[in-house]
Order: sequence, then C-alpha cells, then structure tokens
Amino acid sequence: MNGLTRRDLLKAATASTAFCATSPLVTLAADQSTDSLPMQLYKSLNDEQRAKVCLPVDHPRRPYVSNWWYIHREHRIPNTFRKDQQELIQTLFDGLHSADYRAAINKQVEIDQYGQEKNAPAVGFFGTPEDKDFEFIYTGHHVTRRCNAHTDKGLGFGGNPIFYGHFPEQFHETKDHPGNPYWYQGKLFNRFVQSLDKKQQASGLVARQPRSEKYDAVIKKEQANWPGLSCRTLNAEQKQLFLDTMRQMLAMFRADDVTATLASIETRGLVDRLYVSWYGGKYDIGSDGVWDTWQIEGPEMVWYFRGQPHIHSYFHLKS
Repeated sequence: MNGLTRRDLLKAATASTAFCATSPLVTLAADQSTDSLPMQLYKSLNDEQRAKVCLPVDHPRRPYVSNWWYIHREHRIPNTFRKDQQELIQTLFDGLHSADYRAAINKQVEIDQYGQEKNAPAVGFFGTPEDKDFEFIYTGHHVTRRCNAHTDKGLGFGGNPIFYGHFPEQFHETKDHPGNPYWYQGKLFNRFVQSLDKKQQASGLVARQPRSEKYDAVIKKEQANWPGLSCRTLNAEQKQLFLDTMRQMLAMFRADDVTATLASIETRGLVDRLYVSWYGGKYDIGSDGVWDTWQIEGPEMVWYFRGQPHIHSYFHLKS
C-alpha cells in the first residue's frame, strides 16, 4: 500500500457504505430499557442469527486479536442484522467510548472500511446470559472492542486484548501523525518520558526490536528479560504520574472501564512489575526524539503502541 493515500482508496465510497458510523435511531433500546444494550441485542436475535454470531464462552477465538480480523468472517453487520439491530449495535459501540472521542473513532471505523461492505465490522457473543463472563465483541479493520454483556457499566476489558489503530492518509505517517485520533496517547506518553531524569530516559530507550504483532506474541506476558525502564525504580511521585498518564491515555474509553482498569492495576500492585520502553531508529519517525513506538509490559499486562509506519495499539490486562 506504499504511496497510496486514504483519499485514493476511498474514491469509490458512498454514504450508503458507511456501515455502523452514523447516528442511530434506537428502537430496541426504548422497548427493552431494563436490559443492558448487549442483552437487548442478544434477546432480539432470531434462531438463525444466534447460530451465526454466538459462540461458546470458552471458544478458542475469544482471546484472539489482530489489526484486521472478524469474529465472524461471513456474517458482517450489514448482511446479518436488521436495521433496528444495526442501530442498537452502533449505540452499544458508542457507549464503549467517551463522548469526546466518539466522532473521531466512528470516522476511523468508517474510513477503514474503504467504502465496501466486504470490509464492514462483525460482532458476536461469547457465552449466554447464564455465564458470568458473557461477552459482546466488536471486530474489524483497526478495531476490536469487548465488554461484559450483562451490564452497561464498564468493568474493564474482560481480560482479553483490545485493538485500535488507523492511518487517515498516508500508510507511512509523518512524525505528527496528522488526523490520527490515537496520537494523543503518543503525546501523553512522551510528556511522561520528558519528566524522567536523563539516566531513566537512557534506560528506557531500547535498541532492540519491539515485540511482534503476531497473536501469540501480543498476548505473551512472561519472559526472562523485560526491555526498558523498570517502574519499580520510579519514585512515588513518578509512579503517580505514570498512573495518571495511563489514565489519560485511556480517556477515549468510557469512564467506568478506565476506572476499573486503573483500579485493577493499582490494587494488584502491578506498577512495580511493569517495564516501560521506547524505540529509536526507524521507529522514531523524523528522528526527533519524540517516541512514536513504545511498550508498557509485565507479567500481567501488555500495552503495545507502534507509530511506524502508522498507529497500531494493543491493550491486554490479564484478568
């Protein structure tokens, strides 16, 4: 895709192919207000739909994640769900994000379909309402989101990885990542790095390659030698800034999920077991010392942010 822009790829797009990126007119939600939005969707499914999009709670695809995948390759939102169900899915998806970021995220999802129904997202369920960890999942190009289907209250991300990424124009983004809704996280991360002393900054800058994006490597959280700066060596003020930075970077998600995620990190004492690293060479676009690629990782958590050639990010907090 080198040399191609999103404008080139979207020439054939029309408004009718902007799947799940429009303002919904929710009818099911009004009719079943006592249920969570995922539960409303689940209850609205007929037997044929349920057979297509519902998987066992322990299905092997549940922990899978990639930058472009579909939980049900043949059963996409436009060709599987009625119009009212599609509107409910959009409302559900919107509800997983902060109001300040919804428009930009919906635009990302729309652009990354290239105006073609074959690229439309796919959703599904793991388990049934009888399962405590009954889960709704939303997948597609540069998007994987999850939530517990029992409630509209955010409980975190369910112990399985989520994904977000994008390139609005050039496949190889420039150093300021123009138009990318996720670069705000890179700015926040770099502000944290600049708060560290010179020795700490030298420790965090790693010459080796970042981890692979292959599924087994993305979710791997056990290794002998973690790269970068051990967060155990941070002083109390720096640790608090680190937590605050992670909280601000998660601001695109609904507040309950952010609160639950940070509470889990703090109550489990994960900060002292995390390592933070950033990468130079080709991973530093423009060779300007503003780090485009970084990792926060440890035995129970991986947060991988790759800005080169464009933004891909995986977040996985073990439950």
